[in-house]
Amino acid sequence: MSLFWIAIRQLAEIEEQMASSKKVITRGEWEKRLNDVKIRKEDMNKLVMNFLVTEGYVEAAEKFWMESGTEPDIDLATITERMAVKKAVQCGNVDDAIEKVNDLNPEILDTNPQLFFHLQQQRLIELIRNGKIEAALEFAQEELAPRGEENQSFLEELERTVSLLAFEDVSNCPVGELLDISQRLKTASEVNAAILTSQSHEKDPKLPSLLKMLIWAQNQLDEKATYPRINDLSNATLEEPTV
Repeated sequence: MSLFWIAIRQLAEIEEQMASSKKVITRGEWEKRLNDVKIRKEDMNKLVMNFLVTEGYVEAAEKFWMESGTEPDIDLATITERMAVKKAVQCGNVDDAIEKVNDLNPEILDTNPQLFFHLQQQRLIELIRNGKIEAALEFAQEELAPRGEENQSFLEELERTVSLLAFEDVSNCPVGELLDISQRLKTASEVNAAILTSQSHEKDPKLPSLLKMLIWAQNQLDEKATYPRINDLSNATLEEPTV
């Protein structure tokens, strides 16, 4: 996995050295450059731990801590609590999720009106999904409408959600995607990010950003050189350059 770090650094150095015409870099030359760069194992371990903690793999994080000695930067017990909140939203149990968030840190929802609105919006969606039309209308009027009066974007989202009630067949509804599981996942991800932020932790793992940086750097270098490229990110195999 350290090959990603090495490749990005080499790509940046090579790009600065390339002339306007494309240069052909052989596999031997490229691998020599890669081998000249040293990456500390401690830094790689921190990258792995960051991914495990951010994505909520608590058991794997505990095992990796024991095996590598890399201490996580947050209490692993909070990961279990955070994943319980995320799972509750993904299952449509929004009331339970809100209660769990408040138990974890009540300031999260108190200081994030957009997140709280989206959770309330998800509650409305679940009522509509379960056919509780009267309860949905009452909830929208009492809980969401006042917030829509204070925020134009909230009002527009509320109107989109309530419009679900106008269609007997939601498959033909222009906002039918609100009833898709992807909407639950979207809300769950937003809650997960807010909890991580409240714990002074990055809301996104570093590894995906690193991979995006690798792809961007390779695309930049493609314009100036032919070199052994990493096309399969799953195994980081260098492919022979095509002349």
